[in-house]
Amino acid sequence: MFTFFGRNKLVKDDLKQISKLMFQDVSEDAWDQENLTKRNLDYSVESIRIIDMYVERLRGTDLLDKHFDNFVVRIGAYVGEVIRTNNHQDFDWYEFQSVSTYSSVLHGMDQSKEPYTLLYSKKEDAAVLPLWEAAQMLRGISTYPNFLAYVEKMRSIS
Repeated sequence: MFTFFGRNKLVKDDLKQISKLMFQDVSEDAWDQENLTKRNLDYSVESIRIIDMYVERLRGTDLLDKHFDNFVVRIGAYVGEVIRTNNHQDFDWYEFQSVSTYSSVLHGMDQSKEPYTLLYSKKEDAAVLPLWEAAQMLRGISTYPNFLAYVEKMRSIS
């Protein structure tokens, strides 16, 4: 019997549909109804300004506390799709663990980031963790002042 050694297989985890929930499943709040629309959230870098305003509105609310994980996934997926759409790399969504075993790009990384799906470019062997960053931003402990600064930085990686 032969055993083949090499890289493990990457496991895709498409979050495009989840990102659409930012404008498809909107609360009855007047601000949300007016701003969280398909027209405004068009996956442009400029649309991240609306996400930043939305996050500011959420901070310190019971709603954020009660539904923190849902907000992390929805906002992180949207931010990631903006990065993926506006970056000239071949980023796709993958499960963290599959990238970790496939590539050394995540070695030495804080393992608290592991539960999150991430964007990974096989060509560039580069990873972007928008869901993890969304969790940091929603907790108020991000190293970035807002999502716009994060998106601009991640768009420029090569």
